[in-house]
Amino acid sequence: RSFAQSLLRFLGFIFWGTVAAQVFGGVSVIWMFNDYRYLFQESYLSLPGWLALATALILLPTGVLAVSISVKCSRSQQGTLMYLLLLLLCLEMSSAALACFYSVRTASELESTMGDLVHQHNWTCSQDPGNSAVDVIQTKLQCCGVHNYTDWLKVSSWYHPGCVPESCCKEKHSHCRRDLGHVKQLSEEGCLKKLEDQLCFVMMYIFWCCIVLSTLELLAGVSNGILMRQQPFHELHIL
Repeated sequence: RSFAQSLLRFLGFIFWGTVAAQVFGGVSVIWMFNDYRYLFQESYLSLPGWLALATALILLPTGVLAVSISVKCSRSQQGTLMYLLLLLLCLEMSSAALACFYSVRTASELESTMGDLVHQHNWTCSQDPGNSAVDVIQTKLQCCGVHNYTDWLKVSSWYHPGCVPESCCKEKHSHCRRDLGHVKQLSEEGCLKKLEDQLCFVMMYIFWCCIVLSTLELLAGVSNGILMRQQPFHELHIL
């Protein structure tokens, strides 16, 4: 019993600490899909991020209950903690499964979507939505083309033969020539790999956070169950 109380108190403080980790993961996923919304048309792809934020919100009262029960056992608090742990477990398993699934699915679609944006680039209209997406991605990630800058050679343009968009230029070159004859002034790395790395990082971060938290919550549930066994069953009406 004393070990269960100590473990539950420790896990309560851990739950408070993991709130920041969950918020970071949730906000990172939401911001990423918002920044690159032209590549990820489906709005539900940010769902793992929202689930992570919901988990962080529920972790706060869960930590409070865990610490409180470890000090003074309350039948109603013990039952409420069990319900919250079960809810958290469902949220985190859903978030982990979605993060793993979306990571594989979106990675397979990125190449074709990026390729379409490059081939549909409108050199005569800088306000074209497709152009904006390409320029935002290449500027933010300091990249050029899908795999590398040579992808722009495949884009036939009567107005700009052999040229690349200004967003391909490195920041340190203020007078970039924007042609393939001055490669050192261009970002040589492609955008696809950088996007895949970002996507993999945020999704795997969410996945492993959920796996670790689920394990800790199972331990908290077991500890709480040990303490509940000390009470007569007929008094646990909250369950």
